Order: sequence, then C-alpha cells, then structure tokens
Amino acid sequence: MPDKVCSLDEAVAHVRAGDAVHVVTNHTRWTAGARHLVRAWWGKDPAFTLVMLSLSSLGALFFRGGLVAKVVTGYSGDVFPNFSPNPWFSSAYLDGSVEVEHWSFLTFLQRLEAAARGLPAATTASLAGSSMADNPGYARVATPFGEVGVLEAYAPDITLLHAAVADRQGNLAFNAPGLEGVWGAMAAKRGVVATVDRVVDDLRPWSHLVRVPGHRVLALAETPMGAHPGGLFARDTPVEPYGEDLEFWAEARAASHGDAFDEWIDRWVLGPADQEEYLDRLGAERIARLRKRAAPDSWRDDEAAHPPDLEAPVVAWEAAAVHGARYLAGRITDLGADAVLAGAGVANLAAWLAVELARGEGSDVVLTAELGLWGYQPTPADPFVFNHRSFPTALMLGDADQVLGTLVSGPGTTLIGCLGAAQIDRHGNINSTVVPGKVFLVGSGGGNDVASSADEVVVMTTLTTRRLVADVPYVTSVGHRVRALVTDLALFEKNDAGVLALTAVAPGPGTVSERIGAVRGRCPWDLAVAPSVVELEAPDRSLVERLRRWDPEGRFLRPGT
Repeated sequence: MPDKVCSLDEAVAHVRAGDAVHVVTNHTRWTAGARHLVRAWWGKDPAFTLVMLSLSSLGALFFRGGLVAKVVTGYSGDVFPNFSPNPWFSSAYLDGSVEVEHWSFLTFLQRLEAAARGLPAATTASLAGSSMADNPGYARVATPFGEVGVLEAYAPDITLLHAAVADRQGNLAFNAPGLEGVWGAMAAKRGVVATVDRVVDDLRPWSHLVRVPGHRVLALAETPMGAHPGGLFARDTPVEPYGEDLEFWAEARAASHGDAFDEWIDRWVLGPADQEEYLDRLGAERIARLRKRAAPDSWRDDEAAHPPDLEAPVVAWEAAAVHGARYLAGRITDLGADAVLAGAGVANLAAWLAVELARGEGSDVVLTAELGLWGYQPTPADPFVFNHRSFPTALMLGDADQVLGTLVSGPGTTLIGCLGAAQIDRHGNINSTVVPGKVFLVGSGGGNDVASSADEVVVMTTLTTRRLVADVPYVTSVGHRVRALVTDLALFEKNDAGVLALTAVAPGPGTVSERIGAVRGRCPWDLAVAPSVVELEAPDRSLVERLRRWDPEGRFLRPGT
C-alpha cells in the first residue's frame, strides 16, 4: 500500500468546497485536522455541511469563519465549564443563516452505520413521538413484524478524525471509549483524513486496536497532541497520553461569548502555521501538566487545589440532587436495576450519589454513560460525566452503540435513566433543543435515546417557572417512560392519567399546605395533588458533602458563583 503520511496542509487539501465534512468526536472531542481545516478555509465561504455529533465551543470556529451552510448534529453547545447554550449556534439556527438537522446521539451514528454497511436504512427505537420524528431522514414503516422506526442512511463526503497511532499505510488504532465509533470513517464517500499522535512502521503489536483499515484513509498527518484541547486515552499503545485541557475549553467558551473571540482565534487558530508552532504556544509547562493529568490518580492534585467549602449553606441545586439521589436509590432497589445511565450536569451527580446509596444497601447496580462506559467509578474533584480519569475504573469500555443501542434498550438489562431538563411538561416530555423564536438550547445528546428505551426515567432539576411548562414547544425526549420529576422543592410522580402529580414537598417555612400552594404557584398547569402529600427528608449534610467533593468548584452545583 502507498505511504499516506503527509503534512497537515496536504491532508486537509483533500477537503473540497461544498463537502459534507464529518468531524469525529469520540473521547478526544476535537482534532488538529478540524482546526487546520478552519484555518485553510477561513473567510472563503466553502458552504460545508458540518457533520458533528457534538459541537462544543470550538465548533463555533466554523460559524465565525463563515465555513458552514448546514449542520447535522446531536448537540450544539458549550461543554466546559458546564453544559450550556452557545450564542454562535443559537443565533445562526434561529435566524436561519445556518440550516440544522437535530438527531439523537444514537440515531446520528445509526445513519452512518447503515451507510457503512451499504444499506439504505437502519431501524431504531429512538425518536418516535419526538419533534425529531419530523426529520426527513426518519419514518415509521409498517412491516410484517410490526411497525418500526426507520432511518435513512447518511454518508458524508469526507471524515476527519484523530487516532492514537497508525502505520504509514494509514491503518488506524483507537482506544475505547469510542462514543460514535468509526462508522463515519467507513461510510465516507471519498475517505478519511486522519491525524495521529504517532506513526509507526509496524502496527501489528496493536492490531487489536485497529478500527479503520488503511485503504479507507486518504491522508495521514503525524500530529503530536492532535486531540488538544481534548485528551487522549492511550492505554496499550506506544503513545504518551494526555488529559483534557479544561482551562483551554473554558477560555474558548468565554471568548466565544464575548468580544475577544477574534483575538483568541488569531492566537490559537489562524496564527500557528503547523502543530509544532501550536504546541510552542501551549508551552512545555502546560503540556507537562496535561500529560500528568492523564494519570488515574491526578484528581488528587485538583482536590488539593480546590478543596470544597463544606460549611456553605445548601443551595437549590444541591437540595435537588440529594432529593433526586434518594428517590433514585429507592427505584434502583424496587426494580432491581442493573445500571443507571447518568445524564449531564447535576443529574449526573445525583446518579452518582444514588448508586453509592443503593450499593451501600446491597445493590449490585453500576453506572453507565453514553460515551461507552460501563461500571465506572467517578473520581473526586471532577464532576464531568466524560472525565477521562474514570476510564481506567470502568469494567467495560465501548461506544454509544453498545450503551444506548444495546444496554439501554436490550431486554436483558434493567436500566434507569437520570436526566436533566431545560423544560419539562405535565406529561414528562423534555425540551433541551429550542424555544422557537426565542432561544436555542443545546439539542438531544443521548437524552432521547434514554427516554425512548430505558425501563424507567427519573428527571431531576430545580423548580422554576422557566423550567416547568404545560406543554413543551419542542419534544426532544418523550415522557412516556418518565416516572418522576424530582426538584429542590417538590416531588412529582405520574398518576393514572399519565400526568405528573405532586406527591411530596420539601421541608421549609410554613405548613405543608402553604408549601403545596407555593409549588402550585410555580406550576403552569392545573396541578393534581396526591390525597396525602408527604414531606421529603431534609438534605443530609453528609450527602451534600459527597456532592461537593465531586464538584468542589461548584461548576454544576453552584453555577455562576
């Protein structure tokens, strides 16, 4: 086979104006190839269709540079320091300057998988009843075996990805967890532009990690730390790993929200001519710190640098997380659940705490995450569900297809989803995508897939008039499997009519009747109240302490502080 190794300039030259460009995220979340593509086409209006499972803050580079006409995605928003909307995506989607197709994580990759297998379509259990069911690539079809959801196959023109190691012929070796996997690489019409941390002459010692054969690769650029500011989990490879640069992500987010974005872009995107210059700008000290961060016990440094304030008063998000964890732990026991899938943000922390509580009572329940983690252990001082330091603790490392497409929906696993909600209505329908004409949120992520297939769903949030609506204007995740909504002030459970009814209130000033009245005042529908409303137990300080040890900086528990 021919030698595929070339420069970054030569590699991204394979991308043409008008292409549907798939940027693979996986656990690395970003690639030097994507950054260099932005640099190469800046201001040239190539009208790309950006196919990207998760557009984090750096995805805004394609918007600011005028590179994108359409987006195909499952999430468009910031990730660090917390999950939140980004103004570049919001304004472009709302004013129509960029067309967007919203998918769930699983259906995004199932469409790629169908194309990679040479099939016209794939079946799916997701999307039914949601607003995404109106997408032109989805249909309900009657078959001799019953009605099924069907997804049209989708093949991008070209795929960009980053791998740990490759040989000179372009065979690519990856580490799990894989999130979307390599279906896009196998489906791409012309092939793959790859960056790797290291090129070796003989890849056979790592053949068990090879997921893309060389004939699919158009060009290969050796690019040390090519996943930065994402990290690289490189176990069992000849590559030195590195952790995610959370400070860089936070800087990118802040810049994209303010007036300094162009200055930031000049420094980090348009300025560096190649990877060597980019790494020089990062500096040896920062790189060494990121290398150290890849160690499984590196959380100890963060814990020492950011001790939690254990004396601070309990705030609304903390109360909601404790109430949610206790309720979820009870459901784990009642169902004999095998696993809890933790959503993002405070719902994630509540799920972590619930699993601890349930295991303390003798349950064998484990944590799973859509990235491809099964049976992982969260680490102190890092509240992110995709924390790389939890990877070595996992019992199984896979991808979203395994977790969302098999373990969540498979009949052999009893699984509870713990999800957050930007908006939730009386039927338990969740909107995390858009309030039409007003604000774009972030999209589905894996939320729709969990809500469509989990045995049961518990939603956890704070009780505000902004979050509770009678009917969501956009159904991201259907509510038919939602059993309960747990908030800082009250617990709502589905009644026989399929509507969330008030069953418990939190302790606080005034009588139970007065607190019921206060909850009713925040509820935009005619609230059904159980015949006997109980009082939730006050948040225990020891449980609040556990939450704060995971999130000592209050990124999720105390946003804005």
